[in-house]
Amino acid sequence: MLSPEQVVDASFLEARHMLLEIAALLDRYDAAVARGAEAGSPVATAKLAALRQALGVLREPAPPQDRTVALLELFAQA
Repeated sequence: MLSPEQVVDASFLEARHMLLEIAALLDRYDAAVARGAEAGSPVATAKLAALRQALGVLREPAPPQDRTVALLELFAQA
């Protein structure tokens, strides 16, 4: 069984990379909108809303259910 510190150490760089990818996606979307591109279809808007909602779930220090389950349920609706 890993200690809390070992859990963080084992996955920190990969998790940081994934979060940076999400930030880059949101930045690219915002830049496209700023260039005058249409804001996106309802499907794209719903997907972005789901990503933003997922970030909120991840931000909670003590969520009422497992974060993985919460995200799976959220993305099943998107």
